[in-house]
Amino acid sequence: MGAADRKAGPDLKAIVGALLLAHGRALTAERIREALIRAAEASGEDPPDFSLAQITQAANEVRRALAAAGVGIEVVEVAHGWRMQTRQDCGRWVRALLAKAERPRLSRPALETLAIIAYRQPCTRAEIEAVRGVSADHILRSLLEMELIRIAGRSRLPGRPLFFATTHKFLEHFGLRSLEELPAVEELRRRETEDDGSPPPAPGGGPEALERKVENEQQPDG
Repeated sequence: MGAADRKAGPDLKAIVGALLLAHGRALTAERIREALIRAAEASGEDPPDFSLAQITQAANEVRRALAAAGVGIEVVEVAHGWRMQTRQDCGRWVRALLAKAERPRLSRPALETLAIIAYRQPCTRAEIEAVRGVSADHILRSLLEMELIRIAGRSRLPGRPLFFATTHKFLEHFGLRSLEELPAVEELRRRETEDDGSPPPAPGGGPEALERKVENEQQPDG
């Protein structure tokens, strides 16, 4: 894409803003560049020469422009990319409009299982059940269907059990840029060290922390 072609159409900031709005989920600079390349190929144009740094700059310009405009939408950094969303202080009006058409609510057992996976990953079903003390089959199937966890290979233990790990959608669901942002709580660390004597995970969180975050997000404002 040459300079003349860029001048004839919207600038990079406008394109990035449109992609964030249309996608509705987190977009990384790499995925945005892929979309730019596909669009150029479909139009018979030369591949664009925008760098990842330029795309990052454009996304941040969109974020600052929305913040300065004072409108009810914003761009936030999440899951190693950006997501356009409604502002939290406008949440009660959005919920009233959408009624019950919200994301599925996670049960307490599902949140506990998800937190165990987040801090032990990759981990097997047996490791999850050792911590929780009950079967995890049904919950694991549900979390896989929701794309909050993924199969991350197989263990070398007898029977080669499956490993489970969290996904980018997990980060999006809880509004996190990375697992390092999980809030700290000691309970899971204590149970891990008591169960198998392995070193405790890095400070970060546990089931109660995830539960509090989801419950806070789902409480109506006011």
